Amino acid sequence: MVQPVELSSRSVGIGIRGIVKRFGAVTAVDGVSLAVEPGEFLALLGPSGSGKTTILMAIAGFEYPDEGQILVGGEDVTWTPPYQRNLGMVFQKYTLFPHMSVLENIAFPLKMRGVGRAEREERARTALATVRLDGFGDRKPSQLSGGQQQRVAIARAIVYKPRVLLMDEPLSALDKNLREEMQIETKQLQREIGVTVVFVTHDQTEALTMADRVAVLDHGRLQQIGTPHDLYEAPKSAFVAGFIGETNFWQGVARGAAAAGGSVSVELAEGTVVEATAVDAVTERAKLRVAIRPERLTLTAPEQGLLTARVQQEIYAGNATTLLLGTASGQGLKLRLPAGSVSRGPAIGDLVGLRWAPQDARAFGSAA
Repeated sequence: MVQPVELSSRSVGIGIRGIVKRFGAVTAVDGVSLAVEPGEFLALLGPSGSGKTTILMAIAGFEYPDEGQILVGGEDVTWTPPYQRNLGMVFQKYTLFPHMSVLENIAFPLKMRGVGRAEREERARTALATVRLDGFGDRKPSQLSGGQQQRVAIARAIVYKPRVLLMDEPLSALDKNLREEMQIETKQLQREIGVTVVFVTHDQTEALTMADRVAVLDHGRLQQIGTPHDLYEAPKSAFVAGFIGETNFWQGVARGAAAAGGSVSVELAEGTVVEATAVDAVTERAKLRVAIRPERLTLTAPEQGLLTARVQQEIYAGNATTLLLGTASGQGLKLRLPAGSVSRGPAIGDLVGLRWAPQDARAFGSAA
């Protein structure tokens, strides 16, 4: 059995210290600092223009920061040319050479490094086996599926034993089912070979599925970094709460002061007073945004609810049904019911009650 490609040294960490990158009058990255542990899979997640790709390009050496430092394995590589950093790169477009065989594509980086033919072929076949494409070496890229081409691109990136693997939205061109399959395969491969990975994506589900930790960016600034569980269950800002998963937001006013992490009473636009967890310290009468996930809302009879709302639409998705609701004040809400959780759901037009546990509601300052 062919063994997985072994890295030339132990996986190394990455340090980003206060980097700033400007393009003319636009600040693409604004003082971002973070650390990636050796062997970790870190996702850079954010909307278009958040700075995630610029950070990746700075790590790779294709962009140089205007301020700050980049360290790989403790070595300052801020101004080191890309070819001297020994980092692997996988792009959205796989850029496989159409006139070369799969094996020749994988071996190409070794050829450029002056590795002899016999060793090139041996290492290329080992990399091919690592991505589970034994027997595909003689084919042309055009004879492969999109998922197989993506595996070849990964094999080409790991064949020269990089210290770190950088991936720039490599799955975004695949259809939904194949993308989900490749998310699992890519993560499994990363665990097998132990390489440090920095993965750029705008897809929150992809980031939560694959990453050990996720760094959420917006307008060039780091909003929060943590495990997928931490980001989903304990977002530190309304932006993160809204960007990671789906969230209902209510506008409200604090009925009293509260310390960060404590319980705060919030008067909603409907006049209802509810309890929520204050993310930051709150002063009395402060304007707040209360957030709660659709799956944390519970249906009740109207008279038993903290709020009442009318069912406007039902969206069936097999494993769950989403109800679109509207309150008397015009607030739109989503409620998600797992398959089989109720024998018969409410009909469109029905008035329903809504309840939730106080710890499932989070209160953010209006500017958060």
